[in-house]
Amino acid sequence: MLALRASLVAIAFTLAACQPPEDVALQETGPQNYNAWYTGLVADVPFDYPLVNKAYIDPRFHRQRVDYTGGEAAGTIVVDIDNRFLYLVEEGGKAMRYGIGVGRNGFAWRGDARIARKGVWPNWSPTDNMRRIIPDLPAFMEGGLDNPLGARALYLYQGDRDTLFRIHGTNEPWSIGEQVSSGCVRLLNEDIVDLYNRVSVGARVTVRRGGVRA
Repeated sequence: MLALRASLVAIAFTLAACQPPEDVALQETGPQNYNAWYTGLVADVPFDYPLVNKAYIDPRFHRQRVDYTGGEAAGTIVVDIDNRFLYLVEEGGKAMRYGIGVGRNGFAWRGDARIARKGVWPNWSPTDNMRRIIPDLPAFMEGGLDNPLGARALYLYQGDRDTLFRIHGTNEPWSIGEQVSSGCVRLLNEDIVDLYNRVSVGARVTVRRGGVRA
């Protein structure tokens, strides 16, 4: 069953949310043996997803609770592009920290926004710009194991305007800690599920360069 799941997930390696296929970083760092990256399955609805073998992930990027002195209100998401961390600020000077993959130079979005909606096994529609660059991209993909948004997605808006920036899962676990996508923030599927369960629609999100006071 794991081999079958891994083969399905491998389909997604040619498409990644917020990035065109044929990603150079993926070609350089993607494993030859996909199964080695997974240790089992996590039960979820309507799809189970592969659990990542954390031995392959730098311990800095493992999900962990850390001290945090940034000053944002509890419930705020702070994305540190330079250091590849996402913080969910908690009470009492703490935060839950997640390792992330971020956008390449020239693509990374920065600023303040809010979570306008949340998606479970979300559908994906590449932007018009992506499809101009890569004409073979599908106009629409239903949610599932082969969908580059992964198991969950958080949609960021400024006022009523969709920024087209997402915080989402990934089927490319080796991209965590790297600068590979065209702007969006990706987490391991197990981490985006954890974050999804902790945050609410309306939560503030700030995406910045130059690090944070953690």
